[in-house]
Amino acid sequence: MQIVLDYYNYWACILIMMIGFYGIMAKSNLVKKVISLAIFQTGILVFYISTGKIDGGTGPVRVADGAAEAVYSNPLPHALMLTAIVVGVSTMAVALAIIVNIRQAYGTIDEVDIETMEHERGE
Repeated sequence: MQIVLDYYNYWACILIMMIGFYGIMAKSNLVKKVISLAIFQTGILVFYISTGKIDGGTGPVRVADGAAEAVYSNPLPHALMLTAIVVGVSTMAVALAIIVNIRQAYGTIDEVDIETMEHERGE
C-alpha cells in the first residue's frame, strides 16, 4: 500500500491515460476519439510535469540568503510540455476540421457507418 501512496502522481497519470485509451479503442464516433486522444495526451503531459521535481536540487536562480535546499522544479520539462500543448491543440484542430469534411462527404461521423459505406462502394 505504501508504494501506491509514494507514487500517487504516477498512478493518477496512468488512470488518466487509460481513460483516454479506453475512449480511443471503444468509441466509434470520431469526435469522441479525438477527445479521448486529448485526454490521453493530458495524462502524458501531467506525467512529464510531475517528473520535473527534484529533491535537494538548486533552482535556476539562487537566493543569496543561504536558505536550505528545498524541492526544486526543473524548468525544462515545463517548457517542453508547453510546446507539446500547443502542438496537441493544433493537431486536434486539424483532426476536427478533417472530421467536418468527413461529415460533409459521408453524412456521418461514425467509424462503423463509414466503413460500411466504403465496403458497399467497393473501395
